[in-house]
Amino acid sequence: MSEAKPKVGYIGLGLMGKPMSLRLLAAGYELWVWNRDRAKLQPLLDAGAKAAASPAEVARQADIVCMCVTDTAAAEAVVFGAGGVAHGGSRGKLLVDFSSIKPEATREMSAKLREQTGMGWIDAPVSGGVNGAEKGTLAIMAGGDAAEIERVRPVVMSMCQRFTHMGPSGAGQITKLCNQIIVGCTMTVLAEAVNFARQAGIDAARLPEALRGGFADSLPMQLFVPRMVTHQFEPPIGHAHTILKDLDSAGEVARKVSAPLPMASSAAELMRMFAATGHAQ
Repeated sequence: MSEAKPKVGYIGLGLMGKPMSLRLLAAGYELWVWNRDRAKLQPLLDAGAKAAASPAEVARQADIVCMCVTDTAAAEAVVFGAGGVAHGGSRGKLLVDFSSIKPEATREMSAKLREQTGMGWIDAPVSGGVNGAEKGTLAIMAGGDAAEIERVRPVVMSMCQRFTHMGPSGAGQITKLCNQIIVGCTMTVLAEAVNFARQAGIDAARLPEALRGGFADSLPMQLFVPRMVTHQFEPPIGHAHTILKDLDSAGEVARKVSAPLPMASSAAELMRMFAATGHAQ
């Protein structure tokens, strides 16, 4: 990595990846991008990014490779599959994974990537949604080597307001699961409160105003209750299948460490029912 601004790559230009990539360009970084759906590259190319033919090419061109993909299987395919990051990575380069994936898989893949290529892996899942990605106000929780995290800090801080080192590899993912336990339970409770308000004869649309500043107030309250009341879910700011994936991952970890999750388990089953009725997206 040179003394000048490092070259950066971004793999995965979905709801979060696109605005995060645009912030990297706005901060003046040379950016190489790749996405499975090539049509999603165009807004980034129009803004000045360079298209890579594969994740391997992103790794060859960039000093720091950022990644934000759907799940553990997608991360493994992008990194170790044909044309993956591991085929272009080398010692001194770093992979910063903004995906929310399984902690144990993160630790295993991190060790494998370093052994095969010498390339470091930082797990850095995010919280704050699309709005936070667009405004650069995300909270990012990181696991990995402390020195490597400090090397990427200037780059990551162009996309967030907080970048916290939580411990060794996998610690960022565990922290994100804590976040998702809270968010998943909050979502279901907010829906319950909205329905209760309606059934009891008050205007649920006024809940955010009435409860603002009190103990029941929160960012989800202000953001999601208006959408719930009006059934307005476009543009999307997240998907039910994503929070369900994370709640299930939390359940897997909880069983291994004997941590009871009665509230999160209930939230997961409610989300599963919701997805099963055709609302996973």
